[in-house]
Amino acid sequence: MTTGFYFDERCLWHTTGEHALILPVGGYVQPPAGGGHAESPESKRRFKNLLDVSGMTEKLAVSSAQPVDRTDMERIHPASYITQFKEMSDAGGGNAGIYSPFGAGSFEIAALSAGLAKQAVDDVIKGRVKNAYALSRPPGHHCLPEQSMGFCLLANIPIAIEAARAAHGLGKVAIVDWDVHHGNGTQAVYYERGDTLTISMHQENCFPPAQGGADETGAGDGAGANLNIPLLAGGGHQAYLDAMEVLVLPALRAFAPDLIVIASGLDANAFDPLARMQANSATFRQMTQAVMTVADEVCGGRVVAVHEGGYAEVVVPFCGLAVIEELSGHRTDVVDPFEELTMAQQPAKDFNHFQLARLTALKAEHPIFA
Repeated sequence: MTTGFYFDERCLWHTTGEHALILPVGGYVQPPAGGGHAESPESKRRFKNLLDVSGMTEKLAVSSAQPVDRTDMERIHPASYITQFKEMSDAGGGNAGIYSPFGAGSFEIAALSAGLAKQAVDDVIKGRVKNAYALSRPPGHHCLPEQSMGFCLLANIPIAIEAARAAHGLGKVAIVDWDVHHGNGTQAVYYERGDTLTISMHQENCFPPAQGGADETGAGDGAGANLNIPLLAGGGHQAYLDAMEVLVLPALRAFAPDLIVIASGLDANAFDPLARMQANSATFRQMTQAVMTVADEVCGGRVVAVHEGGYAEVVVPFCGLAVIEELSGHRTDVVDPFEELTMAQQPAKDFNHFQLARLTALKAEHPIFA
């Protein structure tokens, strides 16, 4: 058995139109020079290219997938949203929410992106592969049931999970979201459900602002099943490892899921234009190792990673390769040229001690650890 890698060139053809990083061009916002919207295909294309030229691709079970259909979508999204999104896409594009522009044909591409995640989950559950990575684009973790948000047009991970529940009777699932932005869409889907543990490690008050607080712990049947871990801006390698050790791993062991899904945003890297954190490829490598260790203990090693954000097109490939190397158990001869520099730029020990104290206090207050 090997690691599945789910990819389709068509996902890289999704366009957001002409935007300057995140805002539309117009007024005093000038047209971009040499670049457009932050959610360009380049970081994802270069990630796949690095897998190819390093020899990693030949170690993986690479495939595409069928797009999800309306039945899959409507387990998460109301029919009115799906119809609106389809009509706008057919008419040349638009924006069906907040900070989520799209062009002609993006409906079909988003369905394919969610399809990659669905197939990855399906193949891991069936034992066709030992674990999997879906290079989904557009991403999904900000998408709310009733509207798109933050570059995300469909809720890829919830769609994949609920399809597996419908087809295979999948039980408890834990989602570990290490994208630098709060996984507000995923939280919204599962906030009142106890069958899915949602964990989000994110830069505090980055995006969406004023959301993702540690006091948001779930409600109703989902009380205690939502764990937000807001990290201070400027935190780096040690902050993420401490968050994993103090909060994420104990929460996973307490919940004992049947499957762990990683929302694999790679935008906590030190060069990302949409965040202010100091992680690097070694950070993502060690977080992957940690999740795999717990997965071996609680769910037979069943781990699926689904790509989310990451906008530093030169750096993201090295972070992604580190994740794939750990999932697959194969190491290439690639050396991340940014790791030494970013390790030298890490915050001081007193910063890490202060951040650790915040994490420890969060653990003392969260109901999952009661």
